[in-house]
This record gives sequence, C-alpha cells and structure tokens, in this order.
Amino acid sequence: MPIYAYRCSQCGHEQDVLRKISDPLLKTCPACGQDTYEKQVTAAGFRLKGSGWYETDFRGGSKSAPKPAEASGGAPVSPAPASSGTPPASTPS
Repeated sequence: MPIYAYRCSQCGHEQDVLRKISDPLLKTCPACGQDTYEKQVTAAGFRLKGSGWYETDFRGGSKSAPKPAEASGGAPVSPAPASSGTPPASTPS
C-alpha cells in the first residue's frame, strides 16, 4: 500500500498518509479544515504485507547464504592437484 505525503498550502500542515491507489485524493486539511490539502511529489514509499519473499527470505537479516558444498548436499570439494606438465606414469596390467 503506498504512503503519500500531503501538505496544506494554507497552514503548512504536513502528513504522510497510508492510502490505497484507488482511494480518492484528500482535499480537506485535518488541521485547519480548508480545502487546500495537496498530495506532494516524493520518492515512492510502501509497506510490505503478507507472507511473500520479504517474510520468508530477508526478514531475519542475520542468516548467511549456504556455502556451495552445503547447498548441493555433497562433500566439500578439494582443489585439483597442480599439473607438472608430464603425464602420469602408467602401470603395466
């Protein structure tokens, strides 16, 4: 739900109001009662509600992402040995 900033051009009263997009604009100032209450142009503000991605993924904040070996469920992978440039000696069978 968007948060809108309103300001009265008569008395200077300012207020942030949580409103639906479909709600009509406010016209009457709650402080002075004049019909000079106007919506201001500001950066977008909103409130996250429900059980979406914010609730499930980011709300905890302190949880770190799993390590690659843990994420795949496999054992940790050790680095490959460095190549010396000569092929390994083959054993006779």
